[in-house]
Amino acid sequence: MKIEKFEDLISWQESRKLNKSIYELTNSFILKDRDLSQQIRRASVSVMANIAEGFMRFGFKERKQFYTMSRSSLAELKSHFYIVLDLKLINQSNFDLIIQQIDNVGKLLSGMIRSIARYH
Repeated sequence: MKIEKFEDLISWQESRKLNKSIYELTNSFILKDRDLSQQIRRASVSVMANIAEGFMRFGFKERKQFYTMSRSSLAELKSHFYIVLDLKLINQSNFDLIIQQIDNVGKLLSGMIRSIARYH
């Protein structure tokens, strides 16, 4: 499949699914910790937005930079979910599912970054 727009990127598609999961999960505890919920949402949106923005960059160095920022936002997101788990705002099962999604997007982004570094 030819990738013509950022919506064709599997990493963007998976980060979109991740965003949906995160918004659904944070709805369940937003009243208990509004600040943490908002920070989680911002990090999640940043992942998706940086993938899109990176795709639209012409220079490979810039593209790699945005994909790397996206991956960094994933690390922030993952760290926040350990806090959420420790505070018992979500159960272990939901935590495991969200971490799996985060790790999946991270692997896709790492592959994109390696590809850029290897061929450009």
